[in-house]
Parts: sequence; C-alpha cells; structure tokens
Amino acid sequence: MKPAADVLKDLARRSNVSIHSNSALVGGVEDAAAEDDAERKEKELDALRRKPSLQPVPASESGASISLAPWEVLHALARAISLSNRGAGRGLAEHWGALKYTQALTGDPHSFMKLSPEGRDTADYYKALQSSELGVGFAVAATERILRHRYPDHAVSIVPADTALRAGWALTSRDKGPRSGYRYRPHFFAEVWKPGEPSRVFPIAAKGNHSNAAVSHTQLASASAHVEAVHIGAWDQTPSLIHSTELPLDGPLTLHVLQTKGTGGWLRGSGPSRQNLDESLEEENHFPGIQPPVDGDEPRDKEPGFHVTSDRYEWFRHSLARTAAGGVTAFTGDGEATIPYLTTRQGRKRFTGIAHPATGSVHDASYTLLGTRFVGTDHVFRLNRTRVEAFSGVAADLFELLAGQQVEQYRSEIHSRRSSWPKETWDRRWKGPVSIHPDGTVLAIRLLIS
Repeated sequence: MKPAADVLKDLARRSNVSIHSNSALVGGVEDAAAEDDAERKEKELDALRRKPSLQPVPASESGASISLAPWEVLHALARAISLSNRGAGRGLAEHWGALKYTQALTGDPHSFMKLSPEGRDTADYYKALQSSELGVGFAVAATERILRHRYPDHAVSIVPADTALRAGWALTSRDKGPRSGYRYRPHFFAEVWKPGEPSRVFPIAAKGNHSNAAVSHTQLASASAHVEAVHIGAWDQTPSLIHSTELPLDGPLTLHVLQTKGTGGWLRGSGPSRQNLDESLEEENHFPGIQPPVDGDEPRDKEPGFHVTSDRYEWFRHSLARTAAGGVTAFTGDGEATIPYLTTRQGRKRFTGIAHPATGSVHDASYTLLGTRFVGTDHVFRLNRTRVEAFSGVAADLFELLAGQQVEQYRSEIHSRRSSWPKETWDRRWKGPVSIHPDGTVLAIRLLIS
C-alpha cells in the first residue's frame, strides 16, 4: 500500500496522453457503424441517425499527445459532474465522486499515462463505471485544449447537456412536458464565447473503455448518434467532437477523438436586443424533433432529437450561461447560490432541504492557493489509512459575483483572466496538488493538518 504522501505527489506529476485522430480511425468507426446497422436490421430495428462526414482533428489543434496531471483530469471530471444528480448526493456533493480515482492513474513526464495497479484492481469490479467517468475527465480536458487552440481569443465553457436541455425540453418520464422519448443525446455542450459576441456551441460525446481500439471504434460510432441528436441552426451543420478513451489494463491509455464540421452552432440573435444573463432563466416547453429541409413542396417529418432554431438562439445561450454558473456554485458547495441558476426541471429542488448524511457540502472554507484566495467547501476522508483533506472552490471575488447573480460580469472577468491563472500543479504552502481552471475553480488536496 503506497503512503498517502506519495499518492499526492503522483497526482501532481504530469505525463503524456496519446491522441489518436486520423483517417484510419475514421475508417474503423465507419466500419463499426455499418456492422451495427446490419445487426439492427436483422433485429428489425431502425438504423441510428449518425453524424455524417466524420473527420480527424488536425494535429495542429490536438497534437500527438497532451501533457496532463492526474489531478487535472479529476478536476475536469469533478466540474463536469457537479450537476449530474447521481445517487444520494442530492447535488451538493456530486463532484466528490471524482475522488474515487485518486489512485487510478500513474505516469511521469517521460512516459505515457496509464492505469496504476490500484486502477487495474478497481477495473476488475467496476470496469464500466471507471472507464466511463475517467473517459469524461480526459474528453473534457482534451475538448477544452482543442477549442482554446482553435479560438484563442475566446473562453470555453463545458455544460452538461441534459441539464441545459431540460430548461426547454422534457427528456425522461419524470420530466413534465412533451417528451421526446429519444435516449440519444450529447453528454456535454462546449460553448466557445467572447463577451459581446455570438457564441458557438459544439455537442460533445465522451466514452471510455478498458478494452482496445476496436471497442473505441464501436463507442465512437455510438457517440456520433449522440451528438447528431442536437442541431443548432441549419440541418446537419452543427460541428461536434466525439471521444473514446482507451484505458487498457496492460499499457498506456489513448484518447481517440474525431470531429464533424459545419457552418452551424452559432447563437446569433435575430435582432439588436441581447438577453441579459443576469436575469433568471425562464423554463420553456419546446416540442422535440429536428426539422429536415423541405423536399420540393412537401415538408418532411421531424427526426427524433432537439432543434435549436434561430428563434431559440438567445434562450439557449441564456440556458448555457446560467447552467454553467450553477455548476460553479454547486462545485463550491453553496446550494443557496445554486438555486437561482436552475429551473425546476433542471433540478432546483435538489439544492433545497437537508442533504443525506455524510454527502452534503457546505460553503464555509477559504484558502489561499498559488497566490489566489478561494472560497468553497472541504471534504475529509482516509487515503490508505491516512486522513486527507480535499477542497473545491472558486476565486473569492468571482464567487461574490455569482452569489449576486452577476453572470455578465463573471463571464467578463474569467474571459479577461483566462490565460493568467497559475499553471503549477503543486502548492508548497498548501503542501499538496492544486488544479486551477480558467473558469476560476480550484481543486486541491493535502494531508490533513491536525
């Protein structure tokens, strides 16, 4: 059993993550999709509608590999699931689920990241859960890097797709409103934005496996159906990114990633007015379905999915910005600050009342990390019999803006400061790993100081 102090050092140690994106991958995914279509036809099931024209991500944007510390991956995962409503967490403690993987990954600057012995042991019992959740962490980290390289003057926000969509559509039987009955949806939206300008939105699908490249091909074929379920603007013009993280039990991990291009995804208002993001989001009840282009004079039946048409651009931009802000306040453990950012269908009630024992977070902690003061919540647990303290929060001045529902000012601040946050992964005064993200959030861990 590795001493907890050594585990913390491993969390802060960067190593390389291989990126696989080329024409051979496209071919493998197309073959997997064709095989799946044939199987569905034999079972008399409809073929899935998938994104057409998958393409590699240019090496100039993705590189052959990216350098990441395991703690940065866990921070990406924690931010992504802060509004996920999984299990008994009641929302306030969802992000602590990322801490399950504090010993799952290993590597060093001169090698490629892989599963640690503890990660391999866990995979024997929780293979699907571990690969799925770690796949989210790597996909989110890679998406942000690709899009920041593509749009250097913009900020990138990752928003859980189900939460954002629920502001306008009923997704499942527990939601009130006209339901779609369609189970294929993106996992996240990546909003690329700059204050005062139209933003662009990319549906994202993130999967993972503990097998091999052939399984990743199958996962990407499925992922292309997930991202196809949301159209923003014209038919089949919404750009997207799909990911499958291969985490083999006996070698380095590989992130397989493909993209689709298009002229859509832009949230351009139809007039000079621009909705104030400081105002509460109104829940709407859109009828599901994507409208294909007309065929001659005859309108075509709608396809299953969700269509953000031009009259919904301002509303959807509002939903994305408010949902992202609510994810940050939930990450700090402040339920009261989170409630105004969510509609009833998005899960506002999860942040009211008493949380289940040992799961609730409380916004009552403050630390200075890498020279910046953060406020948030902490969590104490045992790591290999040693008590450790984890802290999640956001820069104190940014929290004051979010608590006051000053979303416009918050976005202006994080856009202007997006490249100035510290890049270090260890704080000597804190004596542990620290990850600071451009959205102003921080995740830190250390041995508990008695």
